[in-house]
Amino acid sequence: MNRSANNQTADEILDSQRGGMDYKVPTLDGDYRKGLGSLSRIARMAMQYRVQFPIAVIAVIVAAFFQLYIPRFLGEAVDHATGLLGGAKASHGAAEEALWTAAGLLIGVAILRGLFTMLHNYLGEAIGQRTAYELRLAYFEKLQRLSFSYHDRVHSGDLMTRGMLDIEGVRRFVEHGILRPILLVMLVGGGAFIYMGNDVVLGLLSLSFVPFALWRASVFRLKSRALWRILQERLSHLTRIMEENLGGIRVVRAFAAQDFEIEKFDTSSAKALAIAIQRVSVRYSNTSVMTYAYFLAMGLVLWVGGLKVLDGEVTVGELTQFLAFMTVLQMPIRQTGMVINGIARASVSGVRLFEILDIEPAVQDRPTAQNLEIKGGVLKFENVAFSYAGSPENDPGDATIKDINFEVHAGQTIGIVGPPGSGKSTIAHLIPRFYDVTSGRITIDDQDIREVTLDSLRAAVGVVQQDTFLFTSEIDANVAYGEPWAEQERVVSATESAQLHAYIENLPQGYDTIVGERGVSLSGGQRQRLSIARSVMLTPQFMVFDDSTAAIDAATEQRIRAALKEVTKERATIVISHRLSSLMHADEILFLDEGSIVERGNHDSLLEQNGRYRALYDLQAGIPTEEAEG
Repeated sequence: MNRSANNQTADEILDSQRGGMDYKVPTLDGDYRKGLGSLSRIARMAMQYRVQFPIAVIAVIVAAFFQLYIPRFLGEAVDHATGLLGGAKASHGAAEEALWTAAGLLIGVAILRGLFTMLHNYLGEAIGQRTAYELRLAYFEKLQRLSFSYHDRVHSGDLMTRGMLDIEGVRRFVEHGILRPILLVMLVGGGAFIYMGNDVVLGLLSLSFVPFALWRASVFRLKSRALWRILQERLSHLTRIMEENLGGIRVVRAFAAQDFEIEKFDTSSAKALAIAIQRVSVRYSNTSVMTYAYFLAMGLVLWVGGLKVLDGEVTVGELTQFLAFMTVLQMPIRQTGMVINGIARASVSGVRLFEILDIEPAVQDRPTAQNLEIKGGVLKFENVAFSYAGSPENDPGDATIKDINFEVHAGQTIGIVGPPGSGKSTIAHLIPRFYDVTSGRITIDDQDIREVTLDSLRAAVGVVQQDTFLFTSEIDANVAYGEPWAEQERVVSATESAQLHAYIENLPQGYDTIVGERGVSLSGGQRQRLSIARSVMLTPQFMVFDDSTAAIDAATEQRIRAALKEVTKERATIVISHRLSSLMHADEILFLDEGSIVERGNHDSLLEQNGRYRALYDLQAGIPTEEAEG
């Protein structure tokens, strides 16, 4: 298996990804500004907790204050201990008492420091978790509102990665990107103020490694941020592969493609591993360099301070204070890499997350939208054109449908037929406004559907699609999905109309039977019938059947049509099908080809035209053509 990606350096990986199709690394300038903006938004979200956040900041400051005084008390204890060992007998009692006092203060300060550290750690984690909770809800809610046009071009695996890994990266920013930097600033700034007054030279030497550590941390942040961006993209790609594999596991098994899928997954996983290894290498190489600088500075303090002790300029206790102060700084400074890593991850994750949260749905309620008022129940297409790629006015050849004109009244049925790709399903998607028309308009009782609320429109339009999706839940829950609190009688009535009730009744658990993931425990025809029942139960004013009986045998389809006749007799109905027997009863039939209506009329009149419809009818009826006869 190909694992050559593991041998790439960080710079080679970054260079190879620039301009690539799978992973795009934005320019540092624009990406840097976006990252700062995302960090600012995360910080503002944390500050919304107007009690917990200030207490957490105060706890950090107090904990740093107590931590800074631990070296001082320790130094005083050393001086008192030195007095006990070498002092005069007359001062023995006083020195011992002072030693106990210093030890008591040291223990007391250490306990207080521990309590306040625990407090700010707890509050930082709690705020982070609450922020993640809010973002998770906002993200999921946004996904529910984003238009079909967005979901058409974005893989769900990438969206899942953003909703899990990226939110986790944002969550850790409160602790690692806000509270820990405050602690670091307090320790360095407060330590400089407290200990520089004792001895300027030793104070400067104690802090000499800090600028170097911060410089290395800044370099590390630039590399870490770019690597985090690539890693998140590669993990998204890995998630897509896994999701597709699990969703199509039956196809994989049917074609014995397990080895191919494993190879594909391994290749993608190896690419993610390469970035992860580079991140670890960059992180710990920087940590090692910073640790080396720390011990070098400590050696200088010990050497210079030792000379000063010998010269009587400072006491052993004062030298101990500086060494203990450096020990206090060691962990926060060494954690600078972790802090920078957390900031880099949060900035990348925040950008990826807010990219979704800031998207305005292409299809949404207009500010002046009113609820749909149904009076006569007339659906009308007026010179409708639509293109998935853009505006068809610029290039009419790109239009999926064009110049579509028809109307259907309550109690009437329109049939739509045509070859694959002729635009039949597009018409079905335009009626409930899954997409907006690019020219012309669709009206219901002379109300442009773009001027009414989506909720009221979609409550009035029921679309039964060929590709049905069922949730992992009970059968009755799937049928009553649009109205979960519906009475059982309505659920049963809907399944009876869809010719599914008898099958459900024979199941061991009846309507309480759990439908497997994506409805895999049901046949294709059963899934379609359940989908029909789900739409029929809501009794919408307009019914659209988009090839919804393709997997149902002809006899069952006839029974379904007979059962639905009563349901749809006062409703406008559109039937889209490749099977002419499904729509030959329609009041008008439209034959689509290349996005345009090429023939229209009822079944009999279309047969008389001897056109495309007649040819299709003869083919499906098994009537030999003249060419075949010849």
